[in-house]
Amino acid sequence: MFDQGRRSPPVVAARPVAAEEGRTRGKHRDMDTRPGETAAARPLLDLRDVSRSYGDRVVLDTVSLSVAPGECVALVGENGSGKSTLLRMAAGRETPTSGTVLFDGDPFDEDSATARVRIATVMDAGAFYPDLTVREHLMLIALGHGLADGADPAVDEVLAHHRLSGHADVLPSALSSGQTQALLLAAAFVRPHDLLVLDEPEQRLDAQARRELARRVAAHRDAGVAVLLATHHPALSAVADRVVELDAETGTETGPDTGTATEAESAEGATTAADPAAADEAATADPAAAAGAGDRETA
Repeated sequence: MFDQGRRSPPVVAARPVAAEEGRTRGKHRDMDTRPGETAAARPLLDLRDVSRSYGDRVVLDTVSLSVAPGECVALVGENGSGKSTLLRMAAGRETPTSGTVLFDGDPFDEDSATARVRIATVMDAGAFYPDLTVREHLMLIALGHGLADGADPAVDEVLAHHRLSGHADVLPSALSSGQTQALLLAAAFVRPHDLLVLDEPEQRLDAQARRELARRVAAHRDAGVAVLLATHHPALSAVADRVVELDAETGTETGPDTGTATEAESAEGATTAADPAAADEAATADPAAAAGAGDRETA
């Protein structure tokens, strides 16, 4: 269940700042710490002054952020602002042009089996084996990640949670687009993970599924999982401890300045942060207004 008294998550604007200011990241934990947590929690994921360019085109200017165990950080911003690029670097799928990505204190190595088994992602369009059913896909993932005797109940649970129990024995090609997205999410949640990276996981889901996803993300965060996600939906940004705002200028700006995610409280969106279900209902009633409240774009 959600704590109805939780504060609106601080909104963080990613922008170039002086290096001295850039090293203040982390102070947000003193402002929004849940019972039993410590403000000095060591980050599981730490992106330090990362940027990404393709030739002369800068798609993400210098940004720093960290995610600790039991913390959810949401990235918001317009399409093309660099959210997906930042997530790919966080998951080790892309190497930053400059800067460093640390996972559990060590430089990130995507080829490290130790790191791979601890990170679950939903980022790109899924690829499925054409002859495996929905259940068989999930069983393959569960067994491959060491669940052994726990695989069957774990698969049954995620099938039920994602409303796929009635489709367990069909091929993924027979699923609707929303059900396919639910299968991708189920594949991430069925496996053990310490870090969860999600790129607009709400896409193609109906209103009920979005609310259930928000509750599931919050439950995993409360169980100690570090969560980094990009979203356009207020029901998901509402469960975040911090909202990091990227804008088009952040993704295209060049220069010698150091950039970081810097702190700023936002009064806008306080109601949606306290109640993600209400946020989703607001989005359904007025998508344009809700998108503005959820993204809380100030750039």
